[in-house]
Amino acid sequence: MPVIKLYWDLVLHSHNHMILTNQSIVSSEGDPMTDGTEHYSQEIKEVQSEIAGLRSEIRRFIEYANEQHVDTVLGGLRKEYAEVFVEQHLSDADQRLQERMIRNCPMRDRCYAAFYEFLKSSVEHIRDGEVSEAVIQSYRDRLATMRKGGKFDTCPTCFTETNRLFEKQIELMRSLGIYRSSQQAFSSIADLSDEILVRDILEPLANRHRFRIVQSLAAETQTFSALSNLTGLRGGNLLFHLKKLQDAGMILQRHERGDYIVTEKGYKTLKGIGTLQP
Repeated sequence: MPVIKLYWDLVLHSHNHMILTNQSIVSSEGDPMTDGTEHYSQEIKEVQSEIAGLRSEIRRFIEYANEQHVDTVLGGLRKEYAEVFVEQHLSDADQRLQERMIRNCPMRDRCYAAFYEFLKSSVEHIRDGEVSEAVIQSYRDRLATMRKGGKFDTCPTCFTETNRLFEKQIELMRSLGIYRSSQQAFSSIADLSDEILVRDILEPLANRHRFRIVQSLAAETQTFSALSNLTGLRGGNLLFHLKKLQDAGMILQRHERGDYIVTEKGYKTLKGIGTLQP
């Protein structure tokens, strides 16, 4: 690896240079030179400075390599498991709509078909690998138009559930790096929502077990067993912390019993925390 080779070249060069400097301390007559010690100390300081700079370069290289790893894994995850995510969300949509739509409404079947078709159409964009803000807004407008056509007092209940399922799809797209909205960039610190900041960023990582989980996933995907060994947590205790991180969009599970992986949000949050270290 070029970085490692550069490091050893520097060390060997510095070592040989110090030997020559040490030999030059003694003159041809064998008398110590008066400035030899000072010169030797200066050489050591220069080498220390060069090594410190090299360490900084290695640190930046590692950070870049980790970021490339996350991008590669997320890209592979989108391609390999897009179908799984789509099917999972459609299954969830079917179950939620069946359970939470008004049962005695004469329009129930017709509305169910319309809502399910809407959610099926929107979740298909996970297969595309990228979705624009304009596309997402078109779905919001479409849902708003459908809502205006509601004729009963109970209609808001069904529309609210459909909207909740749609927002869940969007959150998954964000986690996978498929969708990035311009609203994600705040114009100033004053624009930050304290409720969202605490609930979705600070609180999920304000626990050493959850922090270690995200930290380990930033390096590579992990199984439930591996995370259990890492944290010392078992069964329901570990599931509790994993659920917290999943709800916050920090990590994802490939499928119901699959490996866990860090999301783009989780990696960026972890990287931001890393910049706070002195």
